[in-house]
Amino acid sequence: MSSSGANDGEKTVILRANDGEEFEVDESVVALSQTIKFVVEDSSKGENSVIPLSKVDGKTLAKILDYCEVHTAVEKTDAEKKEFDQKFVDVEMAELYDLLMATDYLEISELLEKLARRVAEMIKGKTPEEIRKTFNIENDFSPEEEEEMKKENPWALF
Repeated sequence: MSSSGANDGEKTVILRANDGEEFEVDESVVALSQTIKFVVEDSSKGENSVIPLSKVDGKTLAKILDYCEVHTAVEKTDAEKKEFDQKFVDVEMAELYDLLMATDYLEISELLEKLARRVAEMIKGKTPEEIRKTFNIENDFSPEEEEEMKKENPWALF
């Protein structure tokens, strides 16, 4: 079982990723997640109950918990948090996708916004074909359909 930092008497929760990996974390850290916050507030099971997270694997959850720890740490400056965030979102496409899906599921709006901004940066200034290549998206339009769309939407950047 992984654990976050020293517990200074604060209540903790145990999160179980979909691959079985468990994390014991302070409630204040996971409070950034509206999903977990709601479960904790709604739970009458007591402190030692396990919260299963069916849509998040252990590797992704560990990374998101790192983010939450940095952003709830009072000793971290805004500059340190910003530097951490820049490194956090600078990942390969597969990991970015996993982080986006997990962050959406966990409802961490601040992080979701940062990840979406990263995707927007990756798209900015690219043609549809370059975007398809970047995100490994198959073009499902026939050449005729694509030509018709260009005629109907001359303003679009095809």
